[in-house]
Amino acid sequence: MTRPGKKPGRLVVVSNRVAMPRQTATGGLASAMRAALQERGGLWFGWSGKLAAQSAEELHRLSDGPIDYVTIDLSRADHDDFYAGFANRTLWPLFHYRPDLVDYQRSHLEGYLRVNAVFADELAKLLEPDDIIWVHDYHLIPLAAMLRERGVRNRIGFFLHTPLPAAALLIALPKHRELLETLASYDLVGLHTARDLRALEDYFLHEVGGAMRPGGRLRAANGRLFRAGVFPISIDTAEVADVARKAMSEDAVREFKQSLDGRDLIIGVDRLDYSKGLAQRFEAFAHVLERSPALHSHVTLLQIAPPSRGAVPEYRLIRRELERMAGHINGKFATPEWVPIRYVNQSFPHSLLAGYYRVARVGLVTPLRDGMNLVAKEYVASQDPKNPGVLVLSRFAGAAQELTEALLVNPADTVEVADALERALAMPQRERIARWRSMMDVLQRHDLTAWRNAFLHALTG
Repeated sequence: MTRPGKKPGRLVVVSNRVAMPRQTATGGLASAMRAALQERGGLWFGWSGKLAAQSAEELHRLSDGPIDYVTIDLSRADHDDFYAGFANRTLWPLFHYRPDLVDYQRSHLEGYLRVNAVFADELAKLLEPDDIIWVHDYHLIPLAAMLRERGVRNRIGFFLHTPLPAAALLIALPKHRELLETLASYDLVGLHTARDLRALEDYFLHEVGGAMRPGGRLRAANGRLFRAGVFPISIDTAEVADVARKAMSEDAVREFKQSLDGRDLIIGVDRLDYSKGLAQRFEAFAHVLERSPALHSHVTLLQIAPPSRGAVPEYRLIRRELERMAGHINGKFATPEWVPIRYVNQSFPHSLLAGYYRVARVGLVTPLRDGMNLVAKEYVASQDPKNPGVLVLSRFAGAAQELTEALLVNPADTVEVADALERALAMPQRERIARWRSMMDVLQRHDLTAWRNAFLHALTG
């Protein structure tokens, strides 16, 4: 707690990638952290996104008003072991309930720990006694423990942007205690949902000999006390709604709407990733077309899926599979005037996406697992209040805990998803408005500012 009359310390944000001031960054993390840093002044530290010939100790510095940006390069070996290796081929599939895709190599873990140690070495030199440190995501789980080893006594918080799987899965990770027990070195660990919190508590209480203490604190086996809590990330609701309204007057959005020729639009926007359930989504849409010929030529699915992590074999496989499925479905059902699936492998500016969301009668957000999924929230915030669309949402996205008036589905059940799509397309306006209003109320109360303020208050209070 800041003493009366004493200026609060800086906020120090640490993340794998840093959203630099001249970069266009529309993600929730970038927006929230910039706003917090602008308010109280501070430092954003992380990887530069660049590869050096060898591990680089030189820091790149840039100031923009009250914010200092400090980044460091990685060597190719460090990047391959830390980022492409342990972070994205071990932790990412494990945390998304895909143990079958976990590729654990001890050299990757060593690289992960090595890069975290470099971050700790360089960050410790930059810290001031009253700084509040906020570390983000699975790339940097052990960072607080390494900072503590270097004498850092500041308040340190951690937020996990992915799901956290059940303890029974976590213990399948080789050397899981070496990694996951370091979470106790944080003062506060933030998670998206109560399900994630239960997984963390179960792991510490029943797998590694921890205990619950008064005030909701957890005690690790080494005696370290820390707190964990639920802080569902959100969006800048008012900003998204405003952007969507303005987008309707943009030429690109008007031309897109005209290209639909009066057809209902179903939209999906996802990074090309096996956790997003895209193959199952295509299957469900094909099932709709198979059993409902009356919908032929009257509905179009636009799936936007920018590629990611192309060096990982599983990502190349899912891209080929989706291209094959889209071609097969279009070949079976298309007419000279109508293509059922518009499948696009590129990204679009947020202003354009908001317009697409507003045009769409159905937002189809069906990840197999997702920490939150801000697309679901952006779709709702983008709607026309007088004629809103319907959100079809996976029960296994964190957003489903808040957006309970969406049509909630199990994405693995293609018939259930198909049923929800048909219900959404046929839903009367009064019901659409009632469901949208309920979800929009949630998003207006719990927006991006409320999320970061709640976390920082819990960390510093």
